[in-house]
Amino acid sequence: MAKKTVLDFQNMKKSGEKVVWLTCYDNPTARLMERAGIEMILVGDSMGMVVYGYAGGTVPVTMDQCIVHTEAVRRGAPNIFVMGDMPFLSYQTTPEDAVRNAGRFYKEASVDAIKLEGGRRVVKMIKAIVDAGMVVCGHIGLTPQSSGQLSGFKAQGRTAESAYELILDAIAIQEVGASFLLLEAVPPEVGKFITEYLKIPVYGIGAGPYVDGQVLIMHDMLGVFEAFTPKFVKKYANLAENMVKAFEDYAKEVKESKFPQKEHCYGMIEGEFEKMMELVKKKLV
Repeated sequence: MAKKTVLDFQNMKKSGEKVVWLTCYDNPTARLMERAGIEMILVGDSMGMVVYGYAGGTVPVTMDQCIVHTEAVRRGAPNIFVMGDMPFLSYQTTPEDAVRNAGRFYKEASVDAIKLEGGRRVVKMIKAIVDAGMVVCGHIGLTPQSSGQLSGFKAQGRTAESAYELILDAIAIQEVGASFLLLEAVPPEVGKFITEYLKIPVYGIGAGPYVDGQVLIMHDMLGVFEAFTPKFVKKYANLAENMVKAFEDYAKEVKESKFPQKEHCYGMIEGEFEKMMELVKKKLV
C-alpha cells in the first residue's frame, strides 16, 4: 500500500471517495491498521483518556508523550499518512511556540501533518506553521482541550448562530493555508454545508455522513474504552468482554496448574540434564 499524499486526499474529495482514518497510539496496532488498509492515522491527545486515564481528559497530555506515541505509530505504519495531535498549551501561547512544537513532530516522529484545535483564535498559529513548510489540519466543533468553555463534551453548531460561527471558523482556517479540517460533534446539516463550501477536505467525527471522510477513536470503535461512549460511536467489536474473559481464563488455569503445559515449555538438549545434575552434585552437595 502506497502512502497517500495531500494531493491524493484533495483528489479524493473531488471524486467523492471517502477517506478512512482512526486514532492509534502504539506500534502493534499501527501495523494492523496498515494491513487493514486504513489511509490516515491520528495519534490523538485522546490518549489522555483511553491510554493514561487522566481525570483531566486531554488537558494533562504533554508534547513528550505525544512524540513518543507518534514515533511508535510511525514505525508500525510507514505507509499510512500519520498526523500528530498538538496537545494543550503546545501552540496556544505564541506562533513561535506553535512552530517549534509542530516541528518536533516532523523532526522526531516523521509525521505527515499536525492537527490543532480552535478556529479564528488560532489562525495566526496555523499560518505560522504552514509558512514554516508543514501541513496542518484544523479542528473545530467540539474541541476537547477547551471543553470547559463549551460547558462540557456537548455537540456544537445546533443553533443558527453557533453554526454560522463554525462556518466562519472553517473559512478562516482554510484561508490561512490549512490542508484539512476536522469537524467534531456537529449536526449533519452543518457538516454538509461546510464540506461543500470549502475546497480543502473536511473530515468528521460525529459530523454526519456528508463529510469527505470519517475518523473514530480506536478504543471506542473496538469497544475497549468503557468509561463513556459518545452518541456518534459505532462499536465494530466488543473487545473489552473478550479481554476480560481471556484474563479470567488465564487466572483460572494458573490457579489450577493447567498452564503452562508441555507445549509451552522449552526442553533441554538431550543429555544436558544429566550433566547439570553431575555439576550440582560436585558443586552444591
